[in-house]
Amino acid sequence: MRNVFSAEITRLAQRDPKVILLSGDIGNRLFDRFKDQAPDRFFNCGIAEGNMMGVAAGMALSGFRPVVYTIAPFTTVRCLEQIRVDVCYHNLPVVIVGTGAGLAYAELGATHHSCEDVALLRALPNMTVFCPGDPWELRVGLERSLDLSGPVYIRLGKKGEPDVHPERPALQFGKALTLREGTDVCLITTGTVMPVVMAATERLAEAGVSAQVESFHTVKPLDVERLEDLLLRFPVIAIIEEHSRIGGLGGAIAEWRTYSSHVGMSVGGSLPTLLSFALEDAFVHDRASQADARREAGLTVDNVVAGVTTALANRMRM
Repeated sequence: MRNVFSAEITRLAQRDPKVILLSGDIGNRLFDRFKDQAPDRFFNCGIAEGNMMGVAAGMALSGFRPVVYTIAPFTTVRCLEQIRVDVCYHNLPVVIVGTGAGLAYAELGATHHSCEDVALLRALPNMTVFCPGDPWELRVGLERSLDLSGPVYIRLGKKGEPDVHPERPALQFGKALTLREGTDVCLITTGTVMPVVMAATERLAEAGVSAQVESFHTVKPLDVERLEDLLLRFPVIAIIEEHSRIGGLGGAIAEWRTYSSHVGMSVGGSLPTLLSFALEDAFVHDRASQADARREAGLTVDNVVAGVTTALANRMRM
């Protein structure tokens, strides 16, 4: 995804001379093309992320469109106060990009994990939280983010994430994308775990289970209209995300369902079963590959298929 981001931000900067890229001492060679084409609009701010966010806020107040890029925990947790006070309080058009979110940097240990960022940033007023699931969603969402008048957090993977959409999707913030139609169960995903979800859907189909897949690329604002429809149609809804189960997409959906008393019953006259496939409320202490860390967290095809089929069987016995 980071290569796609580099190519896309370079293209968008050619189109708009107000786009400025700030880096927290990362990705310098990655942005060689950007620097060649706009050398006066790339700033390596060093390992001083709080200062970088303040600089971005000042640039936004001066009429520019700053894009801040560094590793996810350093562009969120390390400068959360500056995001809250300098950017969100003034509702400034700063695009905050966190690369290597979730467990993408699992081999570097807990300091480089970013499994709480969605919870932290979606709690901030004025912030849009965008978690693209594949390079296509990133391309469209990055362009959309530069059209907004307020702050956006873009949560990226690392590298090698495959395309899931066959072509450029009609992506809008706050509007979910249906990746696959189904009738028995709905799988809701956000971010780079999307390929795992699609593979689980294929496995379920082999077992005779028709699964619908929805990409909730925007955790904030939520697509509540789509959620209302899904909760009425499906007896089991599974939410899969590479984030803590506290405060992520699953938490946002559970909060909304709790506070929305008008949401009706699902098929059969009962509330649907909500499943959460996410990280537990604990640090991941072992250093491992992202695939191994996902396996430890239960973010695997086997675990999703087993959980969904068990939930469906339990519903049939009700």
